[in-house]
Amino acid sequence: MADSEKRENFVRLAEGRTQNALDAIRKLGNLSNKRAYDYTEADIRKIAKALRDAVSDLEKRFGPSNEAAETFKL
Repeated sequence: MADSEKRENFVRLAEGRTQNALDAIRKLGNLSNKRAYDYTEADIRKIAKALRDAVSDLEKRFGPSNEAAETFKL
């Protein structure tokens, strides 16, 4: 597979998947209507943390491989 074809596949898939993720986040925002839904601040914190953790994991997967940064030292 040529580099240009790999790039085209990445762009096509990344755009579609990113749009799907953004749509899902907007749908979560629709749950903010207190007249239709009952939720707590703890619920919102759990949702927000799950999303932040997922984005952090995404960034790590695309970042440079750096084993030394993950090694614990005193």
